[in-house]
Order: sequence, then C-alpha cells, then structure tokens
Amino acid sequence: MMNKQIISFPKNGAPSVIANEWQVWDGERDEGGIPDLEHGLHKVLVPLHWWITHYKNADVIARAQKGEIGVWFAADDDILKHADIIEEGKSLWPVVGAHFPIFRDGRSFSTAALLRDRFKWQGEIRAIGDVLIDQLLQGARVGFDAFELRPDQDVAVALKQFDLFSVTTQNSWRDQRATLDA
Repeated sequence: MMNKQIISFPKNGAPSVIANEWQVWDGERDEGGIPDLEHGLHKVLVPLHWWITHYKNADVIARAQKGEIGVWFAADDDILKHADIIEEGKSLWPVVGAHFPIFRDGRSFSTAALLRDRFKWQGEIRAIGDVLIDQLLQGARVGFDAFELRPDQDVAVALKQFDLFSVTTQNSWRDQRATLDA
C-alpha cells in the first residue's frame, strides 16, 4: 500500500509534507513494460534489476527523459557493481529510492551514503518500504531527502522528529558538526 503523502526534506530547506507523485513498482508481472502510467500516478520507481534489463528500450528511455521513471535499489543491490548504470542514470532519473525491506535492516542507509558521497548524486533520494519515524534523523544525515513512511506512521509526529536536536556532533551529508564554545 502506498502512502499518499511523503516527507520532503531538501538539503538546504525545511522538512514538509507533500503529495506523493510516485508509485513504487516491484517489477513483477512484467508484461514487457512498466505499469500503466495513463491512469492514476504518472511517475514510477522501477527496481534496478528491471531497469538493467529494459533500459535500452526507446520507450523506457523516453519516459525517463520526461521525468516519469526513476529507479529504486533493493537493500541487497550492489550499487558499486553497477556504477556505470548509475552514472548514466544521474542524467535520467529525477528520483531514486532505497528500499527498507524491514525497519531493522539498515543496508539502505549505506546505499544513500554511497550515492551522495561516491556518486555525487544531486537528485532526490527517497526512503521507501518499511520506513518508520525512528529512522528519519539517521536517514536525513546520510543522504535521504524524502521519506515515504509506512502507512501506519503519523506524518505529523514524523515532522517533529527533525526538531529534536539542535546540535550535531558528527559531520553529515547535510552539514558540519557543531562547534561548542567552552
């Protein structure tokens, strides 16, 4: 089930709740193409494994160039192995997602950090899957700037998480650690 709202937290902006324009597709029931984008949501995140087998298709490329297709990475995707595809994707994908199959599986935090640090990803990185309020602060620090929460999570409570701490003691994708005057 898709959440109709997401939390957007751009690097130099404030967190806010916005409409979710993207559907996350699992790539199953592939009948030679992406899901119908004519009815309902018109933008889709496809799994990396699907992209790898379909990205030479002219229709797929055209839709990606129009901003209708992004890619999501499974927790066990080796993104370093697919560096060439990700480099090409930087000019095509307006959004990438990193999937949390279960909240206690933190591999997608590493995916976001690698995308920001090694690949110099400038576009949106969205946390998808079993995303809980408890993961927002850590996610924002490693490189996520959008969060599609699990549907049972309260978006209003989630927004308050970003105000919990005024001082950071480690550098992050967002900012440098605070220096405290003695």
